[in-house]
Parts: sequence; C-alpha cells; structure tokens
Amino acid sequence: MENGGNSLPSGPDGVKRKVFYFYDPEVGNYYYGQGHAMKPHRIRMTHALLAHYGLLQDMHVLKPIPARDKDLCRFHADDYVSFLRGITPETQQDQARQLKRFNVGEDCPVFDGLYSFCQTYAGGSVGGAVKLNHGNCDIAINWAGGLHHAKKCEASGFCYVNDIVLAILELLKVHERVLYVDIDIHHGDGVEEAFYTTDRVMTVSFHKFGDYFPGTGDVRDIGHASGKYYSLNVPLDDGIDDESYQSLFKPIMGKVMEVYRPSAVILQCGADSLSGDRLGCFNLSIKGHAECVRYMRSFNVPLLLLGGGGYTIRNVARCWCYETGVALGTELEDKMPQHEYYEYFGPDYTLHVAPSNMENKNSRQILNDIKAKLLDNLSKLQHAPSVPFQERPPDTEFPEADEDQDAIERWERENDMDVDDERKPFSGRVKREIFEPEHKDAAAAREGEHARDMDTTFKETASLTVNENN
Repeated sequence: MENGGNSLPSGPDGVKRKVFYFYDPEVGNYYYGQGHAMKPHRIRMTHALLAHYGLLQDMHVLKPIPARDKDLCRFHADDYVSFLRGITPETQQDQARQLKRFNVGEDCPVFDGLYSFCQTYAGGSVGGAVKLNHGNCDIAINWAGGLHHAKKCEASGFCYVNDIVLAILELLKVHERVLYVDIDIHHGDGVEEAFYTTDRVMTVSFHKFGDYFPGTGDVRDIGHASGKYYSLNVPLDDGIDDESYQSLFKPIMGKVMEVYRPSAVILQCGADSLSGDRLGCFNLSIKGHAECVRYMRSFNVPLLLLGGGGYTIRNVARCWCYETGVALGTELEDKMPQHEYYEYFGPDYTLHVAPSNMENKNSRQILNDIKAKLLDNLSKLQHAPSVPFQERPPDTEFPEADEDQDAIERWERENDMDVDDERKPFSGRVKREIFEPEHKDAAAAREGEHARDMDTTFKETASLTVNENN
C-alpha cells in the first residue's frame, strides 16, 4: 500500500498537487488569556514561515468565509451556538448556569471575539471541504482548524466548535465514505462520538492513553451498531519515537485504505505529539510527524489537512510549515530564512529540532499486540460498505474571494516575545499544563473523564440527513 490508491487528476505520487490554503490574517489576534496554553498566534507564525520559505506562491491562498449560525447548527445544538454568539467577558458573570451547562469558563474560557474565532476556523475547514467536493484542488489546508474535542452541546479541551465534524458532513454530500485520521496526542473523542454508529465515516485516532485527557480511546472502543469496527483507536504510552509510531501507522492505515476505500480523507495534524511539547509526552520529530502526511498524501485521494493541538508554538510553526511543504511536494531547507518571528527559533534557527533521549515506554510486544488487534478488526470488514445515495443536499454557500497577496501577508507582532516560554500555572479541569524539565517524560494529568454521550451521536449521518436548524 506504500504507493497509494486512487489517482487524482494531478497524477501519481511525486507529482505536484493543487493545494488550497485557508488563512485569515486576524486569527493570530485572538487570545485565550494570560497563561493559557492555547495560542492562536502560532497560526500567524506558521503563515510567516510559509511566506518566507516561498510556499504561498505555490498555493491558492484563500481567506475563509466565516461560518454562519446555520452552518454550525448542522452539528451543534442551536441553544449552544446561540450561547457562544452572545457570551462576552463582560456578561459572563451573569450567566454562571449557562457557563457550567456548556462547559465554558476554565479550559475553554470566554475571551474577546470568541464567536468570531469559531466562525473563522470552522469556515476554513468547511470551505476546504467545499473546494474538495467541487474538485477545485487535490489538498486543502486549514491550520487554524482541527479542534476535535468539541461536542454537540458543549465545549471541551480548548475546543468550542467541532470544525472537523462540520467538514465531514460537507464531504458526505459528495463522498460515500470519508476517513478521519487523528495524530494529535489527545484522543479525537468529539469526532469519534459524532460518527460512532455509522459506516459512512471511519475514525482512526493515534493518541496517548491512560491518565490523560480526555480518558477515552481504548483499543476496545470500535464503534456501535452500523458503525461497529468503523472506529479504530491506537492507545500509546509516553516517549513513542518515529520508528515505533510508523511501525503502527503505515500498516494500519495501509489496511484501512485497502479495506475501507474512502473517497476523501481528513488528517488532523495536532502538533502536541511532537517531542518537547508543553503539554505532550511523545518523542516524535517533525519529519516523523510529517511522514504521516506524506503517507496519506501518497494514496492520491482528496485530502483535507487540519491543525489541532500544539503548545510549544515555535515547534508547531516549524511542523505545519514543513507539512505544507510535504503537501506541495517541496523539500524545505533546514536553515530558516529571516522573518519577523525569527527570534522565536533560536539559538539554532533551523526548521527541525532533535527529539530527546526520553524513555520509550511502548515495548515492541505491546505495539505488535495493538497492531494485531486492529488489523484483526479490519479483517472483519470484508469490503467497502455499499451506501445507497439519496438526493444530494446543496453545497454550503460560501462566497469565495481570493485574498490579495499583500493583504494576506500582514501580521501584527505580539508584544511579549517570550510567550512560548511562559510556565505560569494554568488551572483547568481538562487539559493541564505540566511543569518539568525541557525533555519531560510524564503526561499531563486530567481531572474527570468525559463519558461518551451516545444521545449526541450523529445518527442522521448514515442517511445523510443534515439538521438545518436556524
């Protein structure tokens, strides 16, 4: 399966792909608050690297059209969307019950422009799905997206709106089967939960499992009813390195592509699985992480690349810049070009960083057992499911407008250049920051486990009926 599957118009692997890249110059201005690990500024840093490596000129650059209320309500409850639209830092003290109900306040704080931020990152992901549906591009990229923890009726794990679920629903208007792959260090629980009972979507998540947020994603969680065996979970332990990771990723994903035969793929590229991440405990290099992108690209199936976690922001920018190069089929020089955020990347000023010498707690035997179990589950799927098509719903109406190159390259510099190195306590009940030496080998603890609420499972997806609450 190394050589890929169905061919795109651009030809076999190794040939350039047509790439659409979604970016809003304002996205880096959103601020979760003092000491919070999630920093949208990392998206602006990534964009700066892309510009100075000369990658923007090789892509079709689009400013995302903000998602509307009715777009968000295709998955999310209308009262939750209404709450997000109305809540502000000034009014939150008067809405204590609503804040608790929707899990907003600590790990998912209220900040200026919260709803606009949700509209922006969701608009990029759904817009990418629309472009793929129309055959306008081979690969669409939205590094601001990938917020995989958000549920139908509540925020979770720094995520408010689940742009991935919305993008999958858009893809399902055209594609019989959609594959979702998640390489964030955290389990992709929100996406798995949404499609747990349907064979229209297969979800595959590689993640840290144990005393770690969100506490879900056991290898035994395989889907339910029509979705049985269409959820795959790859639970991993601290310190996994490139070789061990790929010893699972390629055989499993190769078999998935062979058996499930999706006609569209979403790859969530959470960068908190990199070595040295502020909240992470894996030991992947940027090249090891990007090898997942390279491998999924090789199947020549329409591909949507999304961001996700990533809390050592200089490394997030490095990773997503390099993976944009992988999408384009361009190998980037390690020596970093001068740019406005150059001082973040000292003292080496290189694109790649060496992994640490932390212990790999994933034994060969454990990895082989996980692989054997998942391959056995996949063997129970004799062939790709046959899905009767009904009348296709209309495309999400996004009036696309190409962003002028000069305008798209405007960035505002953050005042505190040491923002990436803050180690102030962050009290959150979901994702907690850990304070250890640079090369830590212990996971961030979590308090409370979010049980799967099967009532929110998106059963309508199987028959492709989309809830259009307004």
